Amino acid sequence: MKQLLNTLYVTTQGAYLAREGETLLVRVEQEVALRIPIHTLASVVCFGRVSSSPPLMGLCAERGVALAFFTMNGRFLARVQGPVSGNVLLRREQYRRSEDESRATEIARSIVIAKVANCRTVLLRAAREKPDGVRSADLDTAALRLGRLVEELQKPKALDTVRGHEGDGARVYFEVFDHLITESKEGFFFRTRSRRPPLDNLNALLSFLYTLLTHDVAAALEGVGLDPAVGYLHRDRPGRPSLALDLVEELRPVIADRLAASLINRRQIKAEGFHKTENGAVEMDEATRKEVLVAYQKRKQEEIVHPFLKERVAFGIVPHVQALLLARHLRGELDGYPSFLWR
Repeated sequence: MKQLLNTLYVTTQGAYLAREGETLLVRVEQEVALRIPIHTLASVVCFGRVSSSPPLMGLCAERGVALAFFTMNGRFLARVQGPVSGNVLLRREQYRRSEDESRATEIARSIVIAKVANCRTVLLRAAREKPDGVRSADLDTAALRLGRLVEELQKPKALDTVRGHEGDGARVYFEVFDHLITESKEGFFFRTRSRRPPLDNLNALLSFLYTLLTHDVAAALEGVGLDPAVGYLHRDRPGRPSLALDLVEELRPVIADRLAASLINRRQIKAEGFHKTENGAVEMDEATRKEVLVAYQKRKQEEIVHPFLKERVAFGIVPHVQALLLARHLRGELDGYPSFLWR
């Protein structure tokens, strides 16, 4: 199993990443602000005006350390990658499955079942944690509708039908998502999902967390030799990590959505940490972004019992486990893809 190593998030504007032997240096205004041995890192994620030297990029590629660049509000820009890893036969099988609709549908259906079931579990937990009349009733009703969708998805479906059910589940879930927020309602409210750009504080927080999770899943897929760009639920599109987005669907209710609600309800972040830009997009300030990054790293260290392995693993390991299970299924070692069903 892949060891859970640290991810370095660089948010200081004007920072420059350089190499010194087997060490990564972070320079700010010509001064060394940080030194980290490269072997202690799994990935480096840079936001905004952060640059890197070619030798450092080469070192990351050689050591399998993912180096990715994003805008300040989490939009993906670029990723530095070394030689393609993994068995070519595994990738060929991945591509063949994506072109075989019946076989692609089985993987997509497993992913959507997990997503809808995990959304249902999130709602049921929220209803139990703070029962208060109308809110709990709405959550219970939505959970019942999601439960029926899971039952319906157990039956064989065409791929477009599976995608349609995924959309139905998302609508039911987000219709009551605002009920998950119990504090600071004046600054954090949910009306509808807005992504490009996020138009309110809560959507900005969700988009940022989804970006972090997608980065981790893409790195996990590359680690087992799969191509993050060729998926089964999401259609291929230039520049889109479709397979990474597939696996993110089953993980984001558990990892990202619950973390977003927790950060707000525990008042770890405040509405004052968000601002609207000239084009209407909402962004976090640097202090809030750092608070979210720290919380995300702590969330990845929490342990659960993996539903398929029946072993205790950290949340940060889960993307690697799911990537490995998918690779084993594509190799024919598992009859089906065991998606992540949270209990």
